[in-house]
Amino acid sequence: MPAGYNPPLQVVGFVGSRRGDAERGPAIRLRSDDAKLRGVADGDLVWIYGPRRHELAAAVLDDSLPRGGVVVRDIAGLAPTEIIRLVRLDAERPVLTPKPD
Repeated sequence: MPAGYNPPLQVVGFVGSRRGDAERGPAIRLRSDDAKLRGVADGDLVWIYGPRRHELAAAVLDDSLPRGGVVVRDIAGLAPTEIIRLVRLDAERPVLTPKPD
């Protein structure tokens, strides 16, 4: 994990999907201000570092969550109340914004 300011996040919810669900696969829901602090945008792939393992998941922005809290979907090895760290997949490359025409 890269060094720098990356405060921990707490798992406040877990969603397990079933076959046939419209939304399936690993995902993490977090507030937009928590995402901005980590350079993460909606839909980005992120590494989730938990107490037992680390996983890749898609980031989904949700401002209804409490600050510092996340909800994970289909991520084995995580349970509510656990503390995690989140890092954007391509953390070495700076976030680029397109120039207006």
